[in-house]
Amino acid sequence: MPNQRYRVAILGTGYIAEWHIKALRALRNVEVDAVCDLDRGRAESFAARHRIPNVHGSLGDLLDLHAHDAVHILVPAEGHCRAAREVLDRGVHAFIEKPMCLRSEECEALSELAIAKGVQVGVSHNFLYAGVYEQLRRDVMGGALGRVDQVDIVWNKELGQVTNGPFDAWMLREPGNVIFEIGPHSVAHLLDLVGQPDALSVRATNPIELPTGRLFFRRWRVEAYKGHVAANLSFSFVPGFSEHTIHVRGSTAAATVDFERNTYIRHQHLRHDYDLDRHAMSTKEAASLRKQAGNTLRDYAVSKVTKSPGGNPFGASIAASVAAFYADLGRGLDPRISARMGRDTVATCERIVSLAGLPTQDLTQTATKLSVPARRPEVLVLGATGFIGKELVRQLTLLDRPTRVLVRKPGGTAATFDRRVVDVMQGDISRPEDLDRALDGITHVIHLARAQAKTYDDFIKHDVEVTGILAEKCLARGVSRLIYTSSISPYYSGKHAGTITEKTPLDAKIGRRNAYARIKALTEETLLAMHRRDGLPMVIFRPGIVIGRGSRPFHPGVGLWAWDSICRFWGRGTNLLPIVLVDDVASALVAALDTPGIEGECFNLVGEPCITAREFVREIENHAGITLDTAPSSIARFYLADMSKWLIKLLIRHPDRRLPSYRDWESRSQRAVYDCTKAKTWLNWLPTTDRGEIVRRGIHEPLAERLR
Repeated sequence: MPNQRYRVAILGTGYIAEWHIKALRALRNVEVDAVCDLDRGRAESFAARHRIPNVHGSLGDLLDLHAHDAVHILVPAEGHCRAAREVLDRGVHAFIEKPMCLRSEECEALSELAIAKGVQVGVSHNFLYAGVYEQLRRDVMGGALGRVDQVDIVWNKELGQVTNGPFDAWMLREPGNVIFEIGPHSVAHLLDLVGQPDALSVRATNPIELPTGRLFFRRWRVEAYKGHVAANLSFSFVPGFSEHTIHVRGSTAAATVDFERNTYIRHQHLRHDYDLDRHAMSTKEAASLRKQAGNTLRDYAVSKVTKSPGGNPFGASIAASVAAFYADLGRGLDPRISARMGRDTVATCERIVSLAGLPTQDLTQTATKLSVPARRPEVLVLGATGFIGKELVRQLTLLDRPTRVLVRKPGGTAATFDRRVVDVMQGDISRPEDLDRALDGITHVIHLARAQAKTYDDFIKHDVEVTGILAEKCLARGVSRLIYTSSISPYYSGKHAGTITEKTPLDAKIGRRNAYARIKALTEETLLAMHRRDGLPMVIFRPGIVIGRGSRPFHPGVGLWAWDSICRFWGRGTNLLPIVLVDDVASALVAALDTPGIEGECFNLVGEPCITAREFVREIENHAGITLDTAPSSIARFYLADMSKWLIKLLIRHPDRRLPSYRDWESRSQRAVYDCTKAKTWLNWLPTTDRGEIVRRGIHEPLAERLR
């Protein structure tokens, strides 16, 4: 049905939705006219970015108010089955991100419902449509490799949620969940190339205990057998070099797909004598790699001009998967995106988890922390599950200071808080009604929350305006003190900055600076204006480069980390950095709760300047026993690279374009000297001064957390 046009809606506006909308916009016979997300604010932001006219906060409203041909189901995995059932029951096609469901019987039920309603249910195992995999598939199916003997599928990629959270994500709630979340990528390749295994053996190793008390196994090894073919699936979620490959050994040739580099190589003998064959094979493969690398770079450049999804290999695979769904929607789906593939993939994941011999977890220790605080909280912490927030709550708990935290998901990091002291309230700072509940009985508020936004306008709406609403509610309720955590970012900190105190004005050219610096400056201006006009009892803190437990050892304040192995210093990297330990930042916030007479004041928080960027990286190398690729980079080089990107965006009329600022790049070199006498005098703040202790707690401990 090549002339059939489809009206499509998107359910869920997370990371993967950005790729689906690009893929859908590349199809001429598809119109995306609605988007739905439980977080209506996020849905509205997504719709505005992509010019989608209709926004809904519930799937029921979406289906009741608009007639659609298909809905893309892009919600978290635990919601796939329920959402797909509701869509299919209305006689609407469903396209589901993997996994299809969490149980094979649920997949089967959806398939039967789709047949009964006369619609299709497709499942996006997008890597099955990657261009390099398509080449492997043709060679395997066409016999170019001979009789297949062994297939090795490798997924070795760091899983950021294990280190940084959110720890209450479904994937981390049970040890086997990661196989249903990540595993389908590799399992789908196994099924497509080999078929349903006759036998499986599984080992899950390298367990780590999460802050929630639950175990996560960071390494999985699966051995599978199908007739004469052996297959190995390897998963490693430990930090390290990313690898995503498939290697197939046949009787006449072998082949390797590298998804990370977007390359495909067929290893085969050539028409040469034995001694010359090695050289000829290597030369041919090298030439092929050079050509493929050039094509990948070309596609990337073209995609920037045409705004197509094909410039990124991951985006191209999703685009191909989506295109296949609509190409076959009227006559039966490609087996790779069919409900059968979805069901068989989930069934194989079930077998893997059942054979892993995972231990039963004892969560009684965590459960004991779920009691209700004995005393009414007086301190409200917003952003309590963030880097500084976790340390702040820890210190308030040690001081036995009754505290309330407002969190979106109380089952994550917040589940580790001692409920005898900490009242965990579920809610969102962007909802006025949630703020009203959270402020009940509160005398002091510490605001550390930061909006998860992508554009400057989104930051204004979800950060500056939300903070303004919070301040108004604090005034109305007679809150004794609102403490806001800003940053040193709004200062000009380049080579002409000199010494900075609280009397130093924020950058006079803040309008040319990056979005983060501008937002912090604007929020400060809003709060200070309310203090002068309305008497808002507020205090502002401006921490420097914060390091310590829970931070990334590869800190962006040190330089530009293109990868964990490569650091380009902001300049020469020889000046002392304005660092401060997270413990010391939290202790200053605690001190501000009770120090009298500081309303309307600002405090810089920078510890002892005792280490340069070069020395910082050297400490990482020495402690971890590794060698990193480091180099000084002139600010002019960063600026010119940014200008080049801006010119390209200007030529293609990209909506997110802003004239780069040399001053902004120069401020990243942190050449200023920060005088924090005011905090030390007024708050009796005593930051750590011993260099060895700063290095141990600020560099070695975060590194140990990452490498454990």
